Amino acid sequence: MDSFLYSINATVPIFLVMIVGWVIKQLGVIDDHFANVANKYVFKVALPVLLFRDLAAADFKSQFDVKFVLYCMIVITIMFSGIWICTEIFMKDDTQKGAFVQASFRSSAAILGMAFIQNMYQSTGMAPLMIIGSVPLYNVMAVITLSLFAPGGGKLDTAKLIRTLKGIATNPIILGILTGMVWSLLHLPMPTILNTAVDNLGKTATPLGLMAMGGALKFGKAFARPKPLIACSFLKLVGYEAVFLPLAVLLGFSHDMLVAIIIMLGSATTVSCYIMAKNMDYDGDFTSGVVMTTTLLSSFTMTIWLYICKSLGLI
Repeated sequence: MDSFLYSINATVPIFLVMIVGWVIKQLGVIDDHFANVANKYVFKVALPVLLFRDLAAADFKSQFDVKFVLYCMIVITIMFSGIWICTEIFMKDDTQKGAFVQASFRSSAAILGMAFIQNMYQSTGMAPLMIIGSVPLYNVMAVITLSLFAPGGGKLDTAKLIRTLKGIATNPIILGILTGMVWSLLHLPMPTILNTAVDNLGKTATPLGLMAMGGALKFGKAFARPKPLIACSFLKLVGYEAVFLPLAVLLGFSHDMLVAIIIMLGSATTVSCYIMAKNMDYDGDFTSGVVMTTTLLSSFTMTIWLYICKSLGLI
């Protein structure tokens, strides 16, 4: 019972805040413009500041784990390659292949992931290392997938790759992590005034990000293709966890490392999947459906995965 309560306390508060965001959107307290601006603020300001704060205050050199970062990178690559091959073999609709591949492997590792780990450990834990190992690959692989499967015949050109690499190099979250790493490695002092300001900004990341995610949820044509949507959501929430989580345990990962891996493997599909799919001429309804389905169901699946690991004494 203690393990179950621990898991519920770790996940349910996160989704309650998202539900609040959806409810106040329906009541007209906030609108689409607010949700979009709030998402942009969290991504470009609050979340990078939060990651900087936690890394700058930590002994990053002693916490860096090469095996953990390599695990994240290798697993993401295997997930991407495996689902690409399976999609080519089993999926008949070529116009949906790119959207299916992207939505099935790309997690909301930043906003939703940070919320989970903060709720459990009161800090970002090993999430920054997980982001280093996964988010750049998410971005590159998403562009490759959407380009090659683009409706009407796509191609991956140099310009798209350069834009992707530039986007990674200027990604605010990556920059926040790198700045915090350098600050920690150089043992720079953190004046009280700066520390208070950074702390206050960082605290806005989780609640505002979750409410904006809830407010962005829209129902409509999103569930027009139930079979691929169910298959994609199953892979995102259950399939990858069932395959790669036992491997992580065998490799000796536990506690905040294992929680970061659970988030990487089985958290909801990120909203940016929908944005990228729309910008590259895909029908965004399918991706929107996956984002909503995985966001809503991950409250249950994440609780189950955390409960299993907690019962086994792994977290």
